[in-house]
Amino acid sequence: MNINKFICTGRLTKDPEQRVLPNGTSVCELRLAVNGMGRKSEVGFINLSVYGKSADACAQYLSKGSKVGVDGRLEYGEWDTEDGKRHDYSVVANTVEFLTPRSSEEEPEAAAEAQEPVAA
Repeated sequence: MNINKFICTGRLTKDPEQRVLPNGTSVCELRLAVNGMGRKSEVGFINLSVYGKSADACAQYLSKGSKVGVDGRLEYGEWDTEDGKRHDYSVVANTVEFLTPRSSEEEPEAAAEAQEPVAA
């Protein structure tokens, strides 16, 4: 049996970047700083992709410094550059939980939308 499960909490290192795929699906790219990923409690950085309604909610309500909890799976990517072949791991989120308190201006539905499972 194979298991591919990733769970962590972290803070966004930059504002979310949202785009729409050719098939109309919304995708939001996040970059997280996660404490304790190396020796001596070093900070590690994780690239994260969120799809669908959750992507819309992340783009609308998150910003640099926001704390989030993520449940997802690791994905391996490979691409060619002028310097040769490159590769990296990233996370495809199933759920994103907003852990930074919301301001009174935001709508309560935002947290619920961001926690809906998405198909990737």
